[in-house]
Amino acid sequence: MAHKTHYIYDPERCEFVPIEYDSKKKLIHSLTFWLINSIVIACFGLAVLSNVVGTPAEIALKDENKTLINQLKKAEVSIIDIENQLNEIAKLDNEMYRSILGLDPISEDIRVAGIGGADIYSDFDYYSDEASEILRRTASKLDQLERQINHQSQSFDEIKNYYNFNKNRLRNIPAIKPVNGIILSGYGMRPHPVLGYRRMHEGVDFRADVGTEVYSTGDGVVKFAGRRGTYGNLLEIDHGFGIVTRYAHLSGFSDGIRPGRKVTRGEIVAFSGNSGLTQGPHLHYEVLVDGKPTDPLSYLIADITPEEYLMFKEMNNQSSEFSISFLNN
Repeated sequence: MAHKTHYIYDPERCEFVPIEYDSKKKLIHSLTFWLINSIVIACFGLAVLSNVVGTPAEIALKDENKTLINQLKKAEVSIIDIENQLNEIAKLDNEMYRSILGLDPISEDIRVAGIGGADIYSDFDYYSDEASEILRRTASKLDQLERQINHQSQSFDEIKNYYNFNKNRLRNIPAIKPVNGIILSGYGMRPHPVLGYRRMHEGVDFRADVGTEVYSTGDGVVKFAGRRGTYGNLLEIDHGFGIVTRYAHLSGFSDGIRPGRKVTRGEIVAFSGNSGLTQGPHLHYEVLVDGKPTDPLSYLIADITPEEYLMFKEMNNQSSEFSISFLNN
């Protein structure tokens, strides 16, 4: 393309004369023209880009908000896990510790009591819907956990104080396993392995070979030691406070074990066997409170962990549906 010639009016000559640029001025003019055009185009492009995508600061802020929301979601999951663990502790507190000590359980309504009044989380409404919802749930869960922890702490303080004032009674409670064997059959209705029909199983069966050492589960006095019907060789220990334990199908008794003899928790009092109505050697163990059978599992608190307690509890619940063939009533 041919370059256009520019003119300027010369008053002395009364005519238009062509403008002549030297090489330096032409170069400056060309560079200035392209620079100005480039700046205009760049500004236009940035304006369009910021409207569609956002400014660099906005992009960084969006990315930061996304990261924070993901972290809030992870925190929410962790809070739910903590809540589940706290609920398990509360369950053990009611069913295990408070039950054994004779304390009234704490109701679920008290443990998770809410708070009324104005919406205390309304400040979160200023955020996006997603962030607001997550913040509300998280804050609500944290407040609930704080209340539950306070109630649980008060419950443990009550248990501790009760223990300090009732140490003698607690020494007599049958709180350990009578043998070092696993539980094979729990307390409750089940098919009798010998008689074949369903009947109440009033104790817990532990795996134990003939001659396995049997321990007194709490301090007490021997009430009976001898042969009794389908129990075979039976030992009864009176722990006072209306609590009696029974150890059945024994092969024999320890030296000196007779009615009136005082025994202590953990003392070897007998040996497991296969006497009475049974299909195989094991130890049948019962706990009676005021003459009525009760679930012995509720008293095994001294030498098992909470996890083991829950496992035994589950096995105990299943015993009403399934029976192990070599167990006795």
